[in-house]
Amino acid sequence: MEVAVVQQVMPVGDAAGNREHLARLVADHGDVDLVVFPEMYVTGYDLAVLAARSADLAEHATTGPTARLTRQLSLRHRLTIVVGFLERADDGKLYNSLLIASAGARPALYRKSHLFPAEVPVFAAGQVLPVVTTSAGVLGPQICFEHAFPAISTTQAIAGAEILVIPSAVGVDHEHLIEVRTRARAQDNQVFAIAANSNSPGFCGHSIVVDPRGRVVAAAGHDDVVLRATLDLSEISAERRREPSLGMGRPDLYVLERLEPEA
Repeated sequence: MEVAVVQQVMPVGDAAGNREHLARLVADHGDVDLVVFPEMYVTGYDLAVLAARSADLAEHATTGPTARLTRQLSLRHRLTIVVGFLERADDGKLYNSLLIASAGARPALYRKSHLFPAEVPVFAAGQVLPVVTTSAGVLGPQICFEHAFPAISTTQAIAGAEILVIPSAVGVDHEHLIEVRTRARAQDNQVFAIAANSNSPGFCGHSIVVDPRGRVVAAAGHDDVVLRATLDLSEISAERRREPSLGMGRPDLYVLERLEPEA
């Protein structure tokens, strides 16, 4: 299968313009199976702006303009789109969310569940850690900071995820985290992992695609780019035969128990 990973500067607050750019990029790369955009691609990532302008920037996950657009594009091009956006739920709460639109089906939703500390005053935390079956395989969605938590990736891999998709907004001087964590999460669980990072001002780019052995398949620098890569999902089972750790865990032991010294 073919994937495209978008790393583009996103003007903050220009949701309409960013959606137009999304549509052009999908059309330009409509021959792939999966397109992954960065965290908060639709609005750009600036917490102060998102909080101040949430009334006009936040949108509904099923009836909003990004949901409608991605569903149309995924049907037209017969592919899967993963994109970050600012969601306002029916109860008024704001979420840092992903839409996953696959070949015309109603887009699936993922809400960031492990918020970076600076995000806590702005967003509510999601309460579900899903895997999503798409025309491009079974995806394990995460957002940025969440790839710091190995248990998320392992939970998704055990549930059947074949590709971890990690839209991100990792800041400058943290390029090493993109490579180290993405490669580790892929190799830990013998899955593919895709980190699509923002390169807007203040963010480091360095988007990356990693295979189930932890090897880099494609990697970006800081400039605007659309990475293209070919993934062979059969590599997952082959690697798990070589490295069977995922199925050999003992979760019954993974509970801390304090041992007191004997008197």
